[in-house]
Amino acid sequence: MTLGILILVVLPIAIIAGYQYLQVVLAPPYTFEAMPSNFEILGSGEKNLVFIHGLTGSKNYWKRDLDAITNTHKILLVDLLGFGDSPKPNSDYRLEMQVGALEATISREGFDRSKTVLVAHSMGTVIALALLAKHPDWFKGAITIGTPVYKNMDEFKKIMSKHSLFDRLATNKYSKYLCLLHPIFMTRPFKPDNLSDEVFADAKKHNWQSYNNSLNEIILETDLYAIVRKIGDKKVVFIHGNQDTTAPMDNAIKLADTILNSKFLTINGGDHQLFLKDPNIVWKAVGIFFDKKS
Repeated sequence: MTLGILILVVLPIAIIAGYQYLQVVLAPPYTFEAMPSNFEILGSGEKNLVFIHGLTGSKNYWKRDLDAITNTHKILLVDLLGFGDSPKPNSDYRLEMQVGALEATISREGFDRSKTVLVAHSMGTVIALALLAKHPDWFKGAITIGTPVYKNMDEFKKIMSKHSLFDRLATNKYSKYLCLLHPIFMTRPFKPDNLSDEVFADAKKHNWQSYNNSLNEIILETDLYAIVRKIGDKKVVFIHGNQDTTAPMDNAIKLADTILNSKFLTINGGDHQLFLKDPNIVWKAVGIFFDKKS
């Protein structure tokens, strides 16, 4: 490869990485008062729902067949800090930060009055369970979809090794630096088949810090067993696809078994994005949750 061709290949990559790096290091640190989360409230009724998306997601992840619930439920859709249109501070993106930001929005908008069910996907399920454990008086319970439970880092790497090129790269020791190139990996050639165009478009809105830190601090470093031990008798419904190759179903079942009042729904043919394939699975679970007979 000649020097000219090498420059043509390397220079654009260096520019992208440098710009992504500067966006983060020049961003202000997180301040609770000055950086409220982006959110949207839809529907009406006394039955409240708070939706929490997963890694690289946004509040728009949940906008599928919403008519099924907005006539009977008031719903709060939130962009987690570092994702969607919420602020992207220069931060560690620890679980405590995301829980604190959600606490502020939930209480300010009146979703803390014991009539609320948390509905969450993937990384969002970790945050939802932490919220439920911290504020059992705020919520009736939670519905979790594709809860990511890993025995250790080696298991996580083994699982990701069977995924896309980006997922494989994102689990090695250079992942932090490769995340600087996420604008390249968030182009159409790398789009997973199970993501809609709208969801994939919003996935571009995170930065390398919010992705890398959230993956490590929330998904991989959180002791979910310690969290669920504090839930008591609050109801938790686990929904999991039997073809989920991202979050091991056996691990999620073991976690559910440690919760006093839990129910596990296995969706045949469902993968990690089962909601995008058939949102009615979740809407039916919501209806069952609020049924006093259930």
